Parts: sequence; C-alpha cells; structure tokens
Amino acid sequence: MDQILASIEAPIPVRVSATDDPAELLRFAIDAHGRGAVALATLVEIRGGAARTLGSHVVVAADGRFCGYVSGGCVEAAVASEAFLAMTQGRDRTVKFGDGSPFFDIVLPCGGGISIAIHVLKNVGALQDVLERLGQRRTAGLAYSPERQTLEPVEPPPRARWLERDFVGVYRPRTRVVLSGQTIEAQAVARLAEASGYDVIIRRPGEEGRAAAGVIDRFTAVVLLHHDLDAEAAILQAALRSPAFYIGALGSTRTHRRRVERLTALAFGRDEIDRIKAPIGMFGPTRDATSLALSVLADIAAARLVAYA
Repeated sequence: MDQILASIEAPIPVRVSATDDPAELLRFAIDAHGRGAVALATLVEIRGGAARTLGSHVVVAADGRFCGYVSGGCVEAAVASEAFLAMTQGRDRTVKFGDGSPFFDIVLPCGGGISIAIHVLKNVGALQDVLERLGQRRTAGLAYSPERQTLEPVEPPPRARWLERDFVGVYRPRTRVVLSGQTIEAQAVARLAEASGYDVIIRRPGEEGRAAAGVIDRFTAVVLLHHDLDAEAAILQAALRSPAFYIGALGSTRTHRRRVERLTALAFGRDEIDRIKAPIGMFGPTRDATSLALSVLADIAAARLVAYA
C-alpha cells in the first residue's frame, strides 16, 4: 500500500541537465537539499557489461528534477522513481536493473545488470568536503554505508570499490590542458578542449618558464604546438620536471630526433624523454587544424583512462 500511495504522489521525473561531471552533480545535490529532500543514487555493482563505471551517480530532487547517469540513459527515469519512494519512506534502498532484476520490462542494451544504492541525504557536509578537495585539485573519497545509511568523506582508494561493508567512491579533478603555441592548431585544440569540459590554460609568450608553478599537476596534459624547438624549450623542460600525465609535442619524427638530442644534452634521462608523445596525437599525420585537435584530445582522453582507470 505504501508503494502504491508513493507512486501516486510522486512527481514525474524530469531531466534538467545532460552533465555527468561528478562535481556538477554534487553541486546540484547541495542546491536541491537546500530546497527539500534529495537522494544520491550510486552505481555500486556491475554484472556483465555496463555503460558507466562504478561510483557513477544520479541525483534526484523531491520536486522531480534529476541529473546524472548510471547507464547509457535507459534506466535513469526508473532510478528517479525509486529515489522518490526512498525519500517518501525516509530510508535508503538498493535496486537492481537488467540481469538479476525484478523489473522484467527494463532490459539493459548491453545485456548485463547493475545495482544502484539510493541514499536519502541527511546533510551535505560530505559532499561539500569532496567539492573543496576537487577545488584544490586533490582526489576525494566518499564512503557509503548501507547498514548505517551514512555518507562520510574518506581518503580515496585507487578506484571505486567495496571496502568491507562500505562502498567507497573516488572523485578526481577534471583534466587540465596546458596549451602552448600561437598557431591555428593551438586555437583549434583550445576550442575543442573547452567544449569537452576540460580546464584549459593557454601559456602566452614569456610565460612558458613559469608554467609549472602551481599549474601542472598529475591531472594535467601539456600540449606543445610550436613550429620552432626554441619556442617550446622552456615549457617542455618544465613539463618533464612535473607530474603531468601527458606531454605531447608537435613536429615530425625528424624534428623529434632533434628534440631528443637537445634534451639529452641538457642531462634529461631516457625515461623522462620517453614521456613525450611526438609526433603528437592518436592517429597518423593530419592536414588540417580540426583533425589535429581531434587527434590530440582523443590521445589525452585515452592517456587519462590508462592513468586513472
């Protein structure tokens, strides 16, 4: 009877944003909590294939608004409906979709199954802690206890997973792209990187030597799009001394051999030099700025996945 009444009273789920940026989702949750009840739905189990990674979220407000993804878009409205029920009853719940689910009419295209833990937020302190750490370009963690129905900030493990009886999610700063080069290629990469939601920093002439000071961290990709080895020298050396997860430089194979000779003469070791992706990009030679930009951004995205899978 409670479920029937809840379904009658529940609002119609309405997606208000297409974002899957964890920071944006947590901000939405904090804002919604200030207006009423809100639930944080988290992907905590994958059976077979899945479109999203463990720890992915859907945030649902009591007024019907929701955002985020725990699948390719095929179960999010159903997750929102389950979240309304959890908020009405005032207690957390875990729901299965796809393989192993009681919902025979909801089938995941991948053929697998997922479990979603729905937590009715009691306060937003833990979410604010995550946002503060991300603002400082630091990794954050949240531990969800189904037994205690609590959400607490913790030191993050290498990846989202169950630790004993708690599920721990991991939140990492967004990719930063430090871009150097006054070329049409640089302009194209900047446009595409910004459209992709990356944090883009363009180094102007004379700033290259200061690029590493508080800018390049382990979530940073350094992109050098110069047609002159002298112009890239200062920022390249700074990048090699930094923890950047990606360093790419424009130029042919012949140009890169000259680059290697210069760096070797400056006492950079083979392991350091081998960090440079040159010629830059994921796929072969390109003949226009847009193709190069796509190649570079694809390479950065792939490198980030390898570094922080």
